[in-house]
Amino acid sequence: MTKLILFSFFTSFAITYIAIPSIIYVANVKNLYDEPGARKSHSISVPTLGGLAIFAGLIFSISFWTDFSKFWQLQYVLAALIVIFGIGIKDDIVTLSPRKKAIGQLISAIIITVWGKIKITSFSGIFGIYELNEYVSIVFSIFVILVIINAVNLIDGINGLSASLSAIACLAFGIWFYYADETRQLSIVSFALLGSLVAFLRFNITPSKIFMGDTGSMLLGLMLAILAIKMIDINEHLTNEYALFSAPAVVIGILIVPLFDMLRVFTIRVSKKRSPFNPDKNHIHHILLKLKLSHSQSTILLSMTSVFFIIFSFLMDWVGNYYLIIILTLLALIFSNILIYIYRKQKSNVD
Repeated sequence: MTKLILFSFFTSFAITYIAIPSIIYVANVKNLYDEPGARKSHSISVPTLGGLAIFAGLIFSISFWTDFSKFWQLQYVLAALIVIFGIGIKDDIVTLSPRKKAIGQLISAIIITVWGKIKITSFSGIFGIYELNEYVSIVFSIFVILVIINAVNLIDGINGLSASLSAIACLAFGIWFYYADETRQLSIVSFALLGSLVAFLRFNITPSKIFMGDTGSMLLGLMLAILAIKMIDINEHLTNEYALFSAPAVVIGILIVPLFDMLRVFTIRVSKKRSPFNPDKNHIHHILLKLKLSHSQSTILLSMTSVFFIIFSFLMDWVGNYYLIIILTLLALIFSNILIYIYRKQKSNVD
């Protein structure tokens, strides 16, 4: 089984790595670029179809190496990925309205929860709630999937950031599934996605030769949502030494950087009586750029922050979901406020 996991990683890596130069060539010929703008963090035109290579590597690898008989839900995962890929690639080429993108995301989430039965069935005692009825479970799971998709999409603002954070999350999920899940099929899936991301990062770090676009960021969000929900679901029935006492909180810790960043910017926008979906430059990576950090430095700092939160979440699993979520939120709040304080102090000194 370990060999299959390694094969899934190297297969997706090879396909993505080989595909990207051809995609860059086609994008250059067809002028398929992400142009610089007031809200953009890049100053030159860059091809946006990196998500196509990630999709190709991931789909082939998990289709080839995963045992469908041990992971019957995979057919619905593939169907949902195709839907999100179709919406993303069209948006990267001709630009779709937010409404149409939201519909595509919703369809993918419905496929995963209704047909694939990949859903959160219990609150694990958070707010005193345990078992969820079927309809509440589906609705809440759809909400969680949409939140994670958009959180990953919104954090994709500088070179290497979204791919790095997603790769770290995949590694965390993949290692846990390897030990906790007897079939290890989800570990194969996690490492297949990790392989594609490592290959993509070779071309996405500064100076970036290609962006993942909405195709890549929405695909990553959907996959991370699936892995997150499966981690919570499998843990509910786990009795071995790898069972987590606070699985939902640990999942939040694994995805804390994009989740907290989205919560923070949405809160800022609503407090200013603006639509939470009205884009601005208040994301945590924008603050780091204002502090004169480079794209690479910002990505490394936020990646290290993510690693810290993941390790902290696993080590503090024993405190329970309620307290661990509060602790994680407070730590994220302290981290972001320290950066904001430093930026404001620098700005006042300049003024």
